[in-house]
Amino acid sequence: MSDYQPKVAIVTGASRGAGKGIALAFGDKGMTVYVTGRSTREEDHFLGGTVQRTADEITAAGGKGIAVICDHEKPSDIEALIKQVEREQGRIDILHNNVTFIHDDLILPEPFWKRSVDLVRILDVGLKSAYYACYYAAPTMLKQGRGLISFSSSFGSACYMHGPAYGAQKVGVDKFAADMAVDFENTGVCCVSLWMGPLLTERSQKAFKERPDQYAPFLEVVETPQFSGDILYAIATDPDNAKLSGKTLVGAEIALQYGLKDRNGKQPPTYREMLGAPREQHPARVY
Repeated sequence: MSDYQPKVAIVTGASRGAGKGIALAFGDKGMTVYVTGRSTREEDHFLGGTVQRTADEITAAGGKGIAVICDHEKPSDIEALIKQVEREQGRIDILHNNVTFIHDDLILPEPFWKRSVDLVRILDVGLKSAYYACYYAAPTMLKQGRGLISFSSSFGSACYMHGPAYGAQKVGVDKFAADMAVDFENTGVCCVSLWMGPLLTERSQKAFKERPDQYAPFLEVVETPQFSGDILYAIATDPDNAKLSGKTLVGAEIALQYGLKDRNGKQPPTYREMLGAPREQHPARVY
């Protein structure tokens, strides 16, 4: 590890789930963490959670949590978010793109045409919003000569998982990491996409309770969302992280390289054999 300590992070979509866990992991390392989302009241979402609650928990953990209400379907909201962080902090050390759109029909065992057409919104929120955030954050990271841009992804990029809209979004952010790394080459800015295993989130806990027979096996191998945050922090502080830039990383595998265990004391397994491997970028460059 280097002497470099990232101080300021943005985690999009952090009212609950993976985003909240990653933000909390950054917070307990003393970082100032801007957390975004639309929920301002617990009753705004059937799973509960608000950006302010996440921010308060970050502060309680020893960091500084700052809640920003942001509609990630609006590019103007995303630009305003980045400008706020630049104005207040003067730097962005980690930008983690987690926000996406999750429809209640996502896990239905039905073909896509029998589910809501609104599932397509995962492309608007999960892909377009990440592009905008990276676009507006890039100049600040380039100026400071260091930074990590990361994306929440999953094995759904390699196998059929939750249908074509979900899969396309995961493939998309993996390709964002690969192609943005080309543009950031030799700048000190690292781009990665992180495949997470099954996570212990508010949504998954609800599914465990409703369908115990189906989901019970996952309880033995489930990852805490903070585990992904610990991995990303390790990558951000790695003085040789340029070797990872552009890669799609399996969280459980890269954790072994950094000597990290999950916060529950377990070493999560990889699902490479069962669900597939990350795509390798061809070295050709066409301008």
